[in-house]
Amino acid sequence: MQAHVSIILPVHNAEPWLDECLRSVLQQDFEGTMELSVFNDASKDKSGAIIEKWRVKLEDSGVHVIIGGHDSPSPRGVGYSKNQAVAQSSGSYLCFLDSVFTANGPTVIMPTWFCSRAWFSHVGPFDEGGQGVPEDLLFFYEHLRKGGGVIRVDQSLLLYRYHLRAATHSVLEATIWTHRVHFLEEQALPRWAAFTIWNAGKQGRRLYRSLTAASQRKVVAFCDVDENKIRKGFYCHEDSQERPKPRIPILHFRAARPPFVICVKLDLTGGAFEDNLRSLHLQEGQDFLHFS
Repeated sequence: MQAHVSIILPVHNAEPWLDECLRSVLQQDFEGTMELSVFNDASKDKSGAIIEKWRVKLEDSGVHVIIGGHDSPSPRGVGYSKNQAVAQSSGSYLCFLDSVFTANGPTVIMPTWFCSRAWFSHVGPFDEGGQGVPEDLLFFYEHLRKGGGVIRVDQSLLLYRYHLRAATHSVLEATIWTHRVHFLEEQALPRWAAFTIWNAGKQGRRLYRSLTAASQRKVVAFCDVDENKIRKGFYCHEDSQERPKPRIPILHFRAARPPFVICVKLDLTGGAFEDNLRSLHLQEGQDFLHFS
């Protein structure tokens, strides 16, 4: 019988975390039919034995288990493993799990956590470039390009564990930044004739320097709340090939005009930042984009 939900689990040398991960599958309170599709990506530890041990427990509880994999000398990466696990599964919906995750519910409203098989076929597959490729971010961007949306849920549905061997650490921050700037220029900036960068500090200047020359010419000002930065009056792009070199005004945020690209560290977006937005009566998605 076809499962309603397929839990997609790529595995590579996950021995320390796999018991807890698979226990979370067993403890789900989802009332529909579930199957677990595991793809073992050339693990050299005891991951295979742990999966076989849990196969019995899961199938006794009604969760069908499909196990695939390969024992090549080197792993082929998270994107490849996810795609293989999807291909061998049958569920109408796909719930993406990871050996470092603990699932607290079968539904996470994010396409790289949970989506229909039909939508995955429309958007996917995951990029199979291997180590250093942010396959989930690239899938998410393709999801947006093809008309997908984002829904916020307030309850905690997923626990993510960072560890030194996680594939996440192979993705350079510069790689993420490059993809994000490219997507910003592709999807948002063409709609605007001009815009303001909210942040005259390091992050805002970095964003400006990362833009193409055509996008840089659309930047009419930086804005900030820091009086020291505002007193400087302007930012000069010293590396520009243009003559004279561009000098972008730095304004107090109350004097600036939308649209804005808000460029701040996530850990800085606290209450004061939100109060500033409310004072300008801005509505997310209409007058500003948050770029962090």
